[in-house]
Amino acid sequence: MTETMAPIFIISGAPGAGKSTVSIALLQKFSRGIHIPVDELREWVVSGIAQPIPVWSEETTRQFNLAREGAARLARLYARAGFAVAIDDVLFEDDARQAYLPFLEGCPVYKVLLLPELTRAQERNRSRTNKAFDTRLLQDTIREIDAALRRQELSENWLVLDSSELDAGQTAQAILENTPAARF
Repeated sequence: MTETMAPIFIISGAPGAGKSTVSIALLQKFSRGIHIPVDELREWVVSGIAQPIPVWSEETTRQFNLAREGAARLARLYARAGFAVAIDDVLFEDDARQAYLPFLEGCPVYKVLLLPELTRAQERNRSRTNKAFDTRLLQDTIREIDAALRRQELSENWLVLDSSELDAGQTAQAILENTPAARF
């Protein structure tokens, strides 16, 4: 691991878990930080975007893989330049291992799973205004993703946080207190 490279956080969780809000709060604790939301990278596609709902297709998978590789490469570039990075994405352990880690080898990477209570994530999702679609469409998806995230077996190098009763600043502080990233 390069000592001068800034930390890279991969922040996962179901929609409504607070990934973007927590990422921004976390990065504000560093002198330089960049937030890379994978959903926004995907929305750079001007024509032919394959959305994940209502039906996930092979093209959706391909476009997510492209966005994730792009996010990882951008993260590495900025971390080398001294920026703390937070990639926010709904992903599982296998996704992180296959889509991110090959491009981030040698980087200080901290994987964080935000796992608030299902009702709290759904409540947060209902009150969001940062999406270009009716977020009520995600309620069943949130339930399915939350259940799948809870069922998966994570390696020990994941920080899992129940952020149900924490605000974004408290969650960001908990991330720093539970990873070696605070030394940067």
